[in-house]
Amino acid sequence: MFDLAVIGGGVNGAGIARDAAGRGAKVLLLERGDLAQGTSSNSTKLVHGGLRYLEHYEFSLVREALTEREVLWGIAPHIIWPLRFILPHRPGLRPRWLLRLGLFLYDHIGGRKYLPTAQSVSLAQHPAGAPLKPQYTRAFAYSDGWVDDARLVVLNARDAADRGAEVRTRCEVSALSRDGDHWRIEAGGDVFHARAVVNAAGPRVLDLLGRAGEPSAQKMRLVRGSHIVVRKLFDHDYAYFFQLPDGRIFFAIPYEQDFTLIGTTDVDHHGSLDEVRASPEEIAYLCAGASEYFRTPVTPDDVVWTYSGVRPLIDDGSGKPEAATRGYSFEIDGGTDGEAPLLSVFGGKITTYRELSAEAIGKLAPFLPVLDGADWTGSAPLPGGDFGRFDAPALARDLGLRYPFLGTAGAERLVRLYGTLAAGFLGTATTAADLGEDFGHGLTAAEIDYLLTREWAATADDILWRRTKLGLHFTPEQTARLAAYITERITPA
Repeated sequence: MFDLAVIGGGVNGAGIARDAAGRGAKVLLLERGDLAQGTSSNSTKLVHGGLRYLEHYEFSLVREALTEREVLWGIAPHIIWPLRFILPHRPGLRPRWLLRLGLFLYDHIGGRKYLPTAQSVSLAQHPAGAPLKPQYTRAFAYSDGWVDDARLVVLNARDAADRGAEVRTRCEVSALSRDGDHWRIEAGGDVFHARAVVNAAGPRVLDLLGRAGEPSAQKMRLVRGSHIVVRKLFDHDYAYFFQLPDGRIFFAIPYEQDFTLIGTTDVDHHGSLDEVRASPEEIAYLCAGASEYFRTPVTPDDVVWTYSGVRPLIDDGSGKPEAATRGYSFEIDGGTDGEAPLLSVFGGKITTYRELSAEAIGKLAPFLPVLDGADWTGSAPLPGGDFGRFDAPALARDLGLRYPFLGTAGAERLVRLYGTLAAGFLGTATTAADLGEDFGHGLTAAEIDYLLTREWAATADDILWRRTKLGLHFTPEQTARLAAYITERITPA
């Protein structure tokens, strides 16, 4: 009998499982596919307050997110790091005084301690100005954070498991019903029992409620956010925040050394949740937007990859998808007269997942006394993150000195993925050959075996697109060899 079963292996589900396990609960985490396979690996990959939400007067949401931005950086400095953004002023759109006011609020309402403040810059004298068209002469620089979104999910699940949780991936819930004072859950051919259930199924939250016979009055709005990736458009480390005449904004961000990530769109999604793709119209929209700013035009032919995620937003009646709130809410069914509780999670954003998780635990604590206790997740590092928020470069240098065959780029890559855990699978290796076959771009058998045994990876896609982000660099032949190796490793003799 589990105290708590969490259904959904995205960032909210993994965060709730981690929090509950750390308080001593016996936790089960169930995910129908791979961890972070849906919305949580298809974000814009930012830990940020959401500057544009100030226009919609969502001050409390922005304040919470800005506070969390530095908390998350502190507990996961290997996968989260500061990113400086350039916001060009575009005549005819938001006036400079309004941008300056918004950035002043952004700097001061969220308890910023470590990130530098916003400042005005001349694009003619700033490295970020060189790739832009000459009509853009003034801009503001401000701070936010980058996050490896899928790894954030995996590391929360890993920490939950290290604290006693059972994590089952590729284990879809087929039936969910109350059995007296607990829940009976059929998933992946097995039957589980839990005193309480959290429905963190993201875009499928209402489907799961229907499966449990608990219809909800909550209205959801499924909004698709699509991104495109092109060969890098600039050689500096700044990202861009661009405005468009239709009132929307989008980002252009350095991505995986050789690429630029551009996004996102906000389009109501009405299709299947199993095949979520950027439409030709979305791709053309992002290309046209980028071409309004960059000297070098961006066309659909330049796009090397696209990805899309469906955000399960609360339907607050907003006319435009981009105006729908990124806040979250909860709904509890049962919990009275000894009836097993079911807590459903609606909405949310990746930056506030930890606060959402703590609030979810607080709502369940009256029914599960084992969950009663102080919030602990804001000070406990995620696996591999037990070093200072400014110390990632030094950690990479130390790893490179200990394992010189990695090279500078190789050591930095491993620190950005695994932090202090990298030395665990590198072990006593003194040469690259000691790590086994190199499948390309430094991905060795030792690293793959670690991902298979410790991070629930089971396919080439799990490793290339979610665990390591090497998918853009691999050739079809390298991918096929990796898939064959995985099959060899996981197929029983």
